Amino acid sequence: MEQNNAIQEAERYLQNARQILSEKAGKDGDYYTDRKYVKMAGNTAWCGVLIALDATLQIKSGMKKGQRPDVKDYQEALEKLDKKMSKHFMGSYDVLHKSLGYDGVLNFDVVQIGLKEAQRIIDWAGMRIAISSYIHVITR
Repeated sequence: MEQNNAIQEAERYLQNARQILSEKAGKDGDYYTDRKYVKMAGNTAWCGVLIALDATLQIKSGMKKGQRPDVKDYQEALEKLDKKMSKHFMGSYDVLHKSLGYDGVLNFDVVQIGLKEAQRIIDWAGMRIAISSYIHVITR
């Protein structure tokens, strides 16, 4: 997948997660009411993060066919580029993948933190791709 298309796809996943929450998860005060849809939204947003990072970090290029990167592979690659972003990545892993995706945490504020972290990572990935493309063009 082309890098810019990957960022658009990652954004689409994040938008789908938001749509799942707003249309299906139900909300009562500070909590969502349907754990199934919170889990679905968390997993969807997490996939968006991974799509953006796959396009940016090129982790899979050094792996055997069919081999999947581990969360530590992403973390190590991010630490080499941007230690602060590595912390955001681990935060999104903890919130989106574990707390929402597995546990289905219903707290609205927790969900919003996860979505905010996902957006931050996708934006960062998009910016890195844009800068890389710009540098490639001016050095031709």
